[in-house]
Amino acid sequence: MKLKITTVGNSAGVVLPKELLARLRLDKGDTLYVTELPDGVKLQAYDPTFAQQMEVAESVMRRRRTLLHKLSEN
Repeated sequence: MKLKITTVGNSAGVVLPKELLARLRLDKGDTLYVTELPDGVKLQAYDPTFAQQMEVAESVMRRRRTLLHKLSEN
C-alpha cells in the first residue's frame, strides 16, 4: 500500500485509509506503536505491556552496548 506524507500543522503525517484501519481494528484516537526494522518500520496497535517490554530491552541494549557488540562479532 502506497501512502503519501502530508503536512499536519507544523509536522508531517500519513493518512491511513478507512479500509486499513478496519483491518487493523483501529479507530481515530487510538495509539500506534512504531518499531524500527532494518528494512523499514512496523506499525501495530499500542499494547502497554509490549511498550514496557521494549523500554526494558532498549535500556539493556544501551547499558550493555559494548558487550552486545562483542557478542555479535562471533
